[in-house]
Amino acid sequence: MSATAPVPQQQVHALYNDHQGWLQGWLRGKLGNAFDAADLTHDTFERLLQKLDRPLLRDPRAYLTTIAHGLVVNHWRRLEIERAYLDLLATIPEHMAQSPEDRALLLEALCEIDAMLDTLNPKARTAFLMAQLDGLTYGAIAEHIGVSERMVKKYMAQAMLHCLQFAGEHA
Repeated sequence: MSATAPVPQQQVHALYNDHQGWLQGWLRGKLGNAFDAADLTHDTFERLLQKLDRPLLRDPRAYLTTIAHGLVVNHWRRLEIERAYLDLLATIPEHMAQSPEDRALLLEALCEIDAMLDTLNPKARTAFLMAQLDGLTYGAIAEHIGVSERMVKKYMAQAMLHCLQFAGEHA
């Protein structure tokens, strides 16, 4: 497979036939679960199909594991968010519980927010979360992260703009 030519669909089929079993085994080792491994194997090849206009690397397994690794990280993050959400739900009285559909929608929204926040500068993300979740003042945030209050204002502006852009893209 060329490092510069676009990938014809027949090469993707050959890549799938040659490496799907290996990739699924690799993922099963990472995840400890054959069902999730099968899902992420499918998702890896789906991502590959979305990148057909890009060339494959010379080493198909390295290319596939790069895609799959990102999906594994996202899978683990989603599980972490889901666990935290379920822990929170366990503290809510039963008569106030949401429907399963509402819980699924909220979990999906939480995962999207997490993905959006993950793309922020780490200090901007920290400042934003401290202001929004902890209710800290800009002065307290500045002291905590070791920057000036003016820098916290800049971080907050970056975070707010990022949120607005993300909302606009996902509306």
